[in-house]
Amino acid sequence: MTYSARLTNSFIGEWDLYVVTDGPSRNWPEHLFERTAPVPTVQERADALARLGYSIEQDATWEWQEIPTGVMDRVELLASVDVSPMGGGA
Repeated sequence: MTYSARLTNSFIGEWDLYVVTDGPSRNWPEHLFERTAPVPTVQERADALARLGYSIEQDATWEWQEIPTGVMDRVELLASVDVSPMGGGA
């Protein structure tokens, strides 16, 4: 089963990584990097996903989007990549 992992910067700018699963969003696996800069590296993201029990799909790459928030010309950054549960389980 494939899910989408997302890296986003919160309203205060701290980086948050979560995996969108079938359950309600309050139950999605999540890792808070607790910093505003620098952007977590690809390796840091992979390590955090592994701690959550997921691995990046083979040949998958992070895709970035800028999402205007409408608040003081602020832009939210969102990166996503396809992931699978480690060991094939959910």
